[in-house]
Amino acid sequence: MRALVIQHDHVSPPGPIGDRLRQHGIDVDHHEIVPPERFDTPNVTTDFPSLADDDLVVLMGAPWSAYDDERIGNWLGPEIEVIKDADARGIPILGICFGGQLLSRALGGSVRKAERPEIGWVRIQTDDPSWVPEGPWFQWHFDCWEMPPGAREIARDEVASQAYLLRQHLAVQFHPELTPEMLAGWMGNGGDVSAIRAGYDPEVLRVETDAEAAAAQQRAYDLVDSFLAHNGLVPPR
Repeated sequence: MRALVIQHDHVSPPGPIGDRLRQHGIDVDHHEIVPPERFDTPNVTTDFPSLADDDLVVLMGAPWSAYDDERIGNWLGPEIEVIKDADARGIPILGICFGGQLLSRALGGSVRKAERPEIGWVRIQTDDPSWVPEGPWFQWHFDCWEMPPGAREIARDEVASQAYLLRQHLAVQFHPELTPEMLAGWMGNGGDVSAIRAGYDPEVLRVETDAEAAAAQQRAYDLVDSFLAHNGLVPPR
């Protein structure tokens, strides 16, 4: 089996999500869109790979908005077409934060600015722990989705919808892939300033992320296992 991971920038890799896919014997093909030298001018062009040999797609997070056509439209529009193509082919998509928002936009929903940002470790309300347990999960988002027609919300908190199912797809608003090293990358690329402006203490986020690291990795593994099993790509646990 083969997975296409669409990574939008150099500091948002799949981390334990990719690790777990490989542990299941799945070949992981990365497609990184915005290279480090274009992080501040991200409206690049890119040639997305064909989906002909892919069994699933993972859409990672990003520091931009899924409706910011002016800033990232050169690749945002083509990625929406990739999502539509995957959906038409019946290829399961796991959309993470920005990726989940983009899944919404591509399949008939929308994305808007949230009433307030959400950053840090948060427990969520879940209707189906076999898909998404309550966490805690790491949040870092300023936007939120309106679900596409036919989607079923399975998790939420007081700020935003946190997970939905649509056909073979799963969208999550949180970041199951986060590691301490990844958080350091985000902080070093403007995230520390962004967090402070939103009223969060970067040092508290670092300490809490270090403390959650081992348990968070297992939760990420469990999420991948559920996604694959529900789509018949691995046996149920």
